[in-house]
Amino acid sequence: MTESSEQLNVDVEALVALTGEMVGVDTRNPPGNESPIEEVVRSALDPWTPSWTRIEPAPGRVSLVAEIPHPDGPDPSRKTLIINGHLDVVPVNAPAWTRDPFSPEVVDGRLYGRGAADMKGGIAAAIVALDMLKRSGRRPGANLVFHLVADEERGGALGTRALLEQGLIRGDACLIPEPTDLAVCVAERGLLQGRINVAGRPAHGSRPREGVSAIEHAARLVVAIHGADFPGPGHPLLGSPSANVGLINGGSAMNTVAETCSVGVDRRLLPGATEEGAIEELRAMIESAGVDGLNYSFVAETFGEASEMSADDPFAVMVRSCVAAATATEPGVIGMTFTTDARFVRNQAAIPAVVCGPGAIDQAHGDDEFVSVERLHEAAAAFAELYAAFH
Repeated sequence: MTESSEQLNVDVEALVALTGEMVGVDTRNPPGNESPIEEVVRSALDPWTPSWTRIEPAPGRVSLVAEIPHPDGPDPSRKTLIINGHLDVVPVNAPAWTRDPFSPEVVDGRLYGRGAADMKGGIAAAIVALDMLKRSGRRPGANLVFHLVADEERGGALGTRALLEQGLIRGDACLIPEPTDLAVCVAERGLLQGRINVAGRPAHGSRPREGVSAIEHAARLVVAIHGADFPGPGHPLLGSPSANVGLINGGSAMNTVAETCSVGVDRRLLPGATEEGAIEELRAMIESAGVDGLNYSFVAETFGEASEMSADDPFAVMVRSCVAAATATEPGVIGMTFTTDARFVRNQAAIPAVVCGPGAIDQAHGDDEFVSVERLHEAAAAFAELYAAFH
């Protein structure tokens, strides 16, 4: 830590306690229910007397907007910095965990639990940074607004998108403390998720060639699509588009030629790709697979466009500077192969959004997920620096 960051007097115990309290609340999505964690985040921010706006577009799917009053009072010329973090977490494969995913514990400098890295640790660091700034005798350079949202793990329709549709995303820049190991992310891929539904013709299992097996046709499509190379140039931070076949379900009995088969596909896209264009590319790949008699339909379920901003944007440069001040190391500039709520802020709200948080990317969605306590400490210091510097 640099001298200026040490002077911020990081309350590591409070930071670990808040992270653990948030991790201890089960907000798995699916099924999706953020309401149990509402009181935890309200209690954490209430000392700053925020103005609260509560959004609940579906039962239990709660998002909160907390506007922190500036210590110098209102000023219409003052800029606004948004801190956006999602409260939901992905499901767990409990048998693969060596500990209870919702009973957080600190072992060897790591805080374990579902959501520790993605991204309750980042939210906790952003909240504790308020106290660090005050104790150092410094003031925020801008108005601070926290967006604590639902549903990011399933596309954000009931969270950040709902805020966008209600005109609640207003500001001059946005920090999203998703897990980047404090690297500064300025670009991310988009996604198209959907199902290829293949139709066959049933027959007795003892005479397989008298029918048309939807499973056989689907299997040939899986070989053609999974991990395929899609046309077009790559991206310097995001690489090339990709496709993953993550689900397959078909047939009605082992002794019947399968009349149906459904294949779940997850495509990752580069900036500029549209939903229509991504579907057409997928259809072209399906139809070039050379499956005679193929009868299929594609149903899109989720689309999220890619997003990016310049690494030289003044806000991105400022975030890098604040991380360097807190860690004594210049952070890398990265792109993410996955999608976050930053796309709504960058694309629809036209606000610069940097993704930068304490968790490591390779911990997100994994078994025995953890966040380094040292990284939590450094993130809180970096965020406090940012609160003071942004104006």
